Amino acid sequence: MMEKNAKIYVAGHRGMVGSAIVRELERQGYTNIITRTHAELDLTRQDQVEAFFAAEKPEYVFLAAAKVGGIVANQSALADFMYDNMMLEMNVIHAAWKNGCKKLEFLGSSCIYPRLAPQPMPESCLLTSALEPTNEAYALAKISGLKYCEYLNRQYGTDYISLMPTNLYGPNDNYHPTHSHVLPALIRRFHEAKVEGKTSVTCWGDGSPLREFLYVDDLANLCVFLMNHYSGNETVNAGTGKEVTIRELTEIVAKVVGYEGEILWDTSKPNGTPRKLLDVSKATALGWTYRTELEDGVRLSYEDFLNNPMRAER
Repeated sequence: MMEKNAKIYVAGHRGMVGSAIVRELERQGYTNIITRTHAELDLTRQDQVEAFFAAEKPEYVFLAAAKVGGIVANQSALADFMYDNMMLEMNVIHAAWKNGCKKLEFLGSSCIYPRLAPQPMPESCLLTSALEPTNEAYALAKISGLKYCEYLNRQYGTDYISLMPTNLYGPNDNYHPTHSHVLPALIRRFHEAKVEGKTSVTCWGDGSPLREFLYVDDLANLCVFLMNHYSGNETVNAGTGKEVTIRELTEIVAKVVGYEGEILWDTSKPNGTPRKLLDVSKATALGWTYRTELEDGVRLSYEDFLNNPMRAER
């Protein structure tokens, strides 16, 4: 168990996941949380990361920093996604080990699993067949990070764990028109269509892919829970165990936003992975379950979007 005054470093605290972890730690009474902005500490620079860890000596690390984006961003910057994520992961994990970090938690993504993995996807299906091509670079980087944690555990007896979340959404999300994930992109698109009085909104694909969504504050609760209650080389899936079609998702977002126009589909655009449902039985067996239902979470996300208009410019 982490002591309430333990020195805890949250990497990526300005992002959606990192900021949620900071909120959850503060909610639970942790008082010694360390953060650094990108301007203060560039995690892709090994010299900067090693100097930071040598000076601060954090006892616990939540590695939530990452270069992230949707299908368009991943396809247009394959090399950048692989390089930036590989570098920052390896730098932080290695520096944590060199400086005696008691425990580190690495956050990955469900895209690490094969494109046609068994559904729901168990942790054991990792590396059993080919990845989804549209985000392969990002997935390979994340797989490397979780494997490095495993190898340090096996070689040096560290206590480094990894957590693989499903699709996330919530406060502090990225609503960029081309570089965001599906749910925040839909929130922005339907909001703008409502404001501009558009009679229809066109979405990518045919709406058939199935997706699972986890509210980010629920993920943060699991992150702290696992840091206190789980050790092991195998990753832990983070999700709800429930899924909706993209078509159903668009209807939920339109309802929450209050858009009443027609929803059209551009079938010339890619659907992405046909289905991505995580097997969450391990987290459930450990005693954790999600709290926020999808429509409630979308409503909270839309409120956050409306209250923070600058987020739409990122």
